Parts: sequence; structure tokens; C-alpha cells
Amino acid sequence: MNGKLEGGEPKGTLPDLLRIDSYDYDLPPGQIAQSPATPRDSSRLLVLRRSTGLLEHRVFRELPEFLRPDDLLVLNDARVIPARLLGRKMDGSARCEIFLLRPTRPDWREWEALVRPGRRLQPGTAVLLGEGTAVRVEERLPEGLRRVRFPETLDVHDLIGKAGQVPLPPYIENETIDPERYQTVYASREGAVAAPTAGLHFTESLLGKIRSMGIEIRRLTLHVGIGTFRPVKESDIRNHPMHEEFFEIPEETAQSVTEALRGRRRIVAVGTTVVRALEAASQTGTCLPGINRTRLFIYPGYRFRAIGALITNFHLPRSSLLMLVSAFAGHELIMKAYQTAVREKYRFFSFGDAMFIE
Repeated sequence: MNGKLEGGEPKGTLPDLLRIDSYDYDLPPGQIAQSPATPRDSSRLLVLRRSTGLLEHRVFRELPEFLRPDDLLVLNDARVIPARLLGRKMDGSARCEIFLLRPTRPDWREWEALVRPGRRLQPGTAVLLGEGTAVRVEERLPEGLRRVRFPETLDVHDLIGKAGQVPLPPYIENETIDPERYQTVYASREGAVAAPTAGLHFTESLLGKIRSMGIEIRRLTLHVGIGTFRPVKESDIRNHPMHEEFFEIPEETAQSVTEALRGRRRIVAVGTTVVRALEAASQTGTCLPGINRTRLFIYPGYRFRAIGALITNFHLPRSSLLMLVSAFAGHELIMKAYQTAVREKYRFFSFGDAMFIE
């Protein structure tokens, strides 16, 4: 995969860190991980210290060596649903795919969805799934999406569980992977269409070791949406229309975060989803509990209010996630770390290796 573009418009007066081509890097296709590490915590860990810029090459199971007894570790417990549904138009004329993105009713009866082929699935069209179930396309939405509706008498959770497929990222070509390997060991809240992949490296044993150190572990839920796969296309990244995501922070998690902030204890986010949720909920110096939504776009220049350290995977060129980690660690340090990771043959993206940035 080559993320680097040739040529481009004159720089003018736009600062480099606001230019999309500042977030390019070259990645050999062979370093895009096609399967997860076995065991989970045998993946490599690139440790980056922001204070010195030093890099250290470790293994993920050694993470506890970099944690402090008074740290607060926050996980995203979202569970990926089998959101990819295959079927045919009711008249049998075309094969169809419905990719469920976000429920618009608490009972999961209606969803925002991507549909293929879009031109043939206009409002009023019925799609026949397995077991004779018909899903109706109700409305055309912005960005090529559709609102689809399941029959009122149907157990939607049961149907999705039986007929759906877990949607792997488009750059993963291996379709024989056990779907459970695309879930964290602590995934419990169904609704995500992509995994919070920084958490894939944890095992129950590793989490137990972290707890035995006296480290507090809390959870929140942010259901990763399809927007996480979409690249930033604007030449000035400030013009990027950030996707909206819903999140829920339990009362006990919000209390722990607020106490950590007041006590100046370090909050360690497991993944960029945790960063977005906690930063969005902690703008006033305390963490607000409950269900909320955010379009927070974090890029260099952003002032972090909650996060003190970050566990994350290696992200795609020109992605909003690469901009987020650049904001946290500094753009120059991140791009040097990525160059080192490429040179040292680290594995990239969802099933790839991890970074610990402190």
C-alpha cells in the first residue's frame, strides 16, 4: 500500500500540519496484517516516550512494565455485530448487500445502512434475506446511506446473529478468520460495526496481571462506525466533515475519571475510541456520565484534557486516527515512529502490532 501522492497543490500559507499530505507514509502491502497474532499478547509493542522521543521495541505482554500502580486504565467494551447481510431483491433480479451501521430505534427495528448496489435499492424496495425475511428500504439518506426497516414481528437480534456476517475491514483479504478474533476478550455491549482494535492484544491473563498491580480498570462503550474507515479527503484537514459516534460512560467510570483528573493520576486510554469519548465528556475538568454523541475531531493543536497515555494500533495514511495520535505525541515524533515501524517490519492496521505512547 502506497499512501504517498506525487505532486500536489502549492503550499501557500497553509501550515504543514493542516495539510492532508503531511499524513502520508509509504507502507509495503506485505506489512498489512491479514490475521491476528497468536496468542493475542504476542504482538509487538513499540513504546514511544513523548518527553524524550525515544523508541523501545517490546512485546505486548510486557505492557505492565510501563504502567504505574496509580494509573487508571480505560477500555472500550463495544462488541462487533454481524452487520453484513446478504440477500436478493424480492423479485429475484439482483443480489444485494445491506451493511447495518447504526440503529435508529432502541429495538433495532430500523437502521441507517449502506446498501449495494445502491442504484437498485431505492426507497420502497424489499430485500429478501435467509429464512424468508424481507427488509424494506424506507428512505434515502445523505452520503449514500439508506434507512431500512425490519418487520415488526421479527426478533431482529436473533436474525442478525443467524444471517449476518462480521464485517472485517476492506484491507483484510483473509475471510477464514474466526470472528471471535475480531472481538476483544472483554467485548460485551453489542452494536459496533468495527472493533476497537487496540484492545485485541489483551488476554484475560494480562488483564489479571494489571489488576494485581493495583491498577484501576474501567469501561465505557463507543460503537465504532463506518466513518473510521473513511480517509480525510480535504486538502485542509480542518474542512473534514467528522463522522458522529455515540458513546456511553457509566457512572462509576465517570467518577473514576473525575477522581483521577483531580488527583493528577494518569489516565491510560486503550484505543482512539476511548480518547474521543473521554475527551468529549471531560471538557469542563470533570467527566460527564451517560449516553452522548460526539463529532470531536482531534488533530495537531488540540489541547488534551483527560488522556495521559495511549495504547493504539498503527493507522492508515490520511486517516483522522493518524491525526489524533499526531496531536497526542507530536507529528514529527509519530511520523518518525511510523518510519521506524515500517523499517523494523511491524505489522499494521486492525490485526497488526501496537504502540504505547506515554
